[in-house]
Amino acid sequence: MPELPDVDVYIEHIAARTRGHALERIRLASPFVLRTADPPLAAATGREVVSVTRLGKRIVVGLAAAGESAASGRAAGSAELYLVIHLMVAGRFRWKPAGAPIPGKLGLAAFDFDSGTLLLTEASTKKRASIHLVRAAGLAALDPGGIEVLGSDVATFAARLRSENHTLKRALTDPHLFSGIGNAYSDEILHHARMSPVKLTSRLTDAEIAGLHASIHVVLEEWTDRLRKEAGEFPEKVTAFRPEMAVHGKYGKPCPRCGRPVQRIRYAANESNYCPTCQTDDKLLADRSLSRLMRGDWPKTLEELEAKKTQSRAAAAPAGSIAARAASFIPARPPASAGAPPATAPPKTDASRASTKADATRASTKADGARAGARRR
Repeated sequence: MPELPDVDVYIEHIAARTRGHALERIRLASPFVLRTADPPLAAATGREVVSVTRLGKRIVVGLAAAGESAASGRAAGSAELYLVIHLMVAGRFRWKPAGAPIPGKLGLAAFDFDSGTLLLTEASTKKRASIHLVRAAGLAALDPGGIEVLGSDVATFAARLRSENHTLKRALTDPHLFSGIGNAYSDEILHHARMSPVKLTSRLTDAEIAGLHASIHVVLEEWTDRLRKEAGEFPEKVTAFRPEMAVHGKYGKPCPRCGRPVQRIRYAANESNYCPTCQTDDKLLADRSLSRLMRGDWPKTLEELEAKKTQSRAAAAPAGSIAARAASFIPARPPASAGAPPATAPPKTDASRASTKADATRASTKADGARAGARRR
């Protein structure tokens, strides 16, 4: 999902091309992208763009009252209606010559100006991108309430961070706490700050919070400047996975700071990438799915992980097969000693005998009922 640096660069380019220009027409290729009915979408037509801003990860286009413009004396940035566009995961913008057609498979909508056409596309079968047309009250309702970290001091940031007891990863990506930070840049921020993604916010010292606040500024400002330089005429290659990133999307690759392999935690549709050496004192964080499967066999350090992989690669599976690759994630168990007696089932207790007898009785009754039903038919 485009996050604060990507959205800010989008805003700069869209504002430079649309502010002071009238929105001549909105074309929808998919009716489902529009999530509001009042005011109707036609009410936006003919209004001048007076502002382009960010609300969390949403882009907000402010539209003047009908027939009014900045030239008529209306206050700069004052708007009556707001087009709120949320790109979600796969939504992207393209700037094309005026009247450009909407792409067949990916296109969702087109916003026509005399200066050109802003296309909204989404490269996903799950259509999550959205457009809202709202008044001021509706705009406030769309605000999740997260503070802008880049515009906050350390005290305000600390108060918000400690307002709820979450892991750092969850706190940074919660839009109700902080605005514009998502999965990708939270990984980069925590790596820069040398902090574990699962450390609880209630256990942070004042010095750690001050360091985290500084890391947020460094990472977000550095990436905004970098993306601004890469954008060229218009930002076309917006992605959460970039080769210059330290840990995000770099599972198994060397950490740029220490050279040790980057690890990850998977949860639901997301994952957290981190360096054990730089962030968790060489401890491997438990993966919710694989660690539950392995239980006591889950390695605690990188050295244990490498040892288990080496052990598994020595298995009898043919080299290069799917089984051999899968074995690299499952530790080999030690062979049973030669003199050990074969494993036997534990002796049955009175409770287990009673349970077995009850199961047999239920099965017999069910079979008798089936035979009786067959005879009646």
